[in-house]
Amino acid sequence: MRTESDFIGQREIPKDALWGIHSLRAKENFPDQTTFHKEWFMAIGIVKQACYQTYSSFLKAIQDKFPNEEFPFQLIESNLIEELEKVSIEINAGKHFEHFIIPAIQGGAGTSINMNVNEIISNRALQNIGKPAGSYHDIDPFEHANVFQSTNDVIPTSLKVTCIRLLQELEESINTLRMEVEKTESKYRNVLRQAYTQMQAAVPSSYDKLFSTYNNALSRDWWRISKCFERIKEVNLGGGAIGTGLSIPRFFIMEVVPNLQKLTGLPITRSENLSDATANQDSFVEVHATLKAHAVNLEKMVSDLRLLGSDLFVNREVYLPQKQVGSSIMPGKINPVIPEFVISVAHKVYANDLMISNLSGQGCLELNAYLPSIGHALIDSIKLLIAANNSLIRNLFRELEIKTNPLEESILKNPSVATALSPYIGYHQASNLAKEMKTNQISIREANAKLNLVTAELLNKLIQPEELLKMGFRIGETLNR
Repeated sequence: MRTESDFIGQREIPKDALWGIHSLRAKENFPDQTTFHKEWFMAIGIVKQACYQTYSSFLKAIQDKFPNEEFPFQLIESNLIEELEKVSIEINAGKHFEHFIIPAIQGGAGTSINMNVNEIISNRALQNIGKPAGSYHDIDPFEHANVFQSTNDVIPTSLKVTCIRLLQELEESINTLRMEVEKTESKYRNVLRQAYTQMQAAVPSSYDKLFSTYNNALSRDWWRISKCFERIKEVNLGGGAIGTGLSIPRFFIMEVVPNLQKLTGLPITRSENLSDATANQDSFVEVHATLKAHAVNLEKMVSDLRLLGSDLFVNREVYLPQKQVGSSIMPGKINPVIPEFVISVAHKVYANDLMISNLSGQGCLELNAYLPSIGHALIDSIKLLIAANNSLIRNLFRELEIKTNPLEESILKNPSVATALSPYIGYHQASNLAKEMKTNQISIREANAKLNLVTAELLNKLIQPEELLKMGFRIGETLNR
């Protein structure tokens, strides 16, 4: 064991632990078991790397400009900065995550997150130079690992880096899913189906029209997600505690974000108002609203498919892939587990949306203390939606089957098809035709033969798929009955 101290007191820390007293206190204060997102942890590494690179440039610049001057503040030696940068690169690669002991739900605006990473960087760098962990007189979590940084600019900046990275993955998954839906749309083009409004039979439609509604909705989702990068590209890195840059060199403030942009390859820019970017989290609310819209579209789509593929449809035509045994007691039962998974994801996103909105509104004056919970929920939603899209691609659409029933048995026996004759015989006569079909359970051909409302030749023309599906009718068509 080793002994570490802060101004509250002393604590014993395992000898080889890369975390220290500040991480330990946070772990004890926040006994939550929700795991912090590793992607966010990794992004903190690359933000720290940008800070260390900028410090190195700052050190060189002042040494070149003031070669013989002594400064009232202590400069960090370049070899130590190099060691810190090495560890930050390792963190960005996902290493040392087992030493990150801070839970996702916490108090303190993210200070515990930042200090846990600072302690990991310091102690790992100490090991690399042959010093025992905890030798903070050589490399200190505050003086060295956190140089020219604040929790209040590092943690939100790393959150935005995380979200942009994940949003790129989400955008790709939406587009791939959209293409799979489009394949289904093309495969069943002009294949008639019975449409429904309010769970009651409506006029005839087709499977390509149904799947085109999903395709278009996903296209809108894809477009909206592409706009999210603009909403969160501005960061407050360099702004310090409240965005005023107090105690931070102007050189650092001007250069650190361009360095981060180069390192990440992401469209990140420094906010024109660092105080605004520190105090307000409405950009996360806006981005999550887009995620919620995507979740809504996914839920609508899979709810439709679950219904159409259910045993409630005696003559069902949609067959969902059979993915796993559905019951521990009923042999042969298969449940729609993929739609159920996606619906569950959607409702978790809705819950996250409410929390993000509420906690963003809880920002107080210069800072929002609830950024860790906001960030966790936001990352959670993005990852869940990526998982939902990927499952739909692999486990549903690539194996989805539609087995069409004979036209005479399905569409032509449903009274709603009489709507096709309304332009020729009027609403009331069409209603009589529909009533005849419903009362006697006969097709439109048989009912029309009884009532003699239109010629058999005209009826045969009007009930052809291309006629039922075309966009409206021309007035002249009704003159030649």
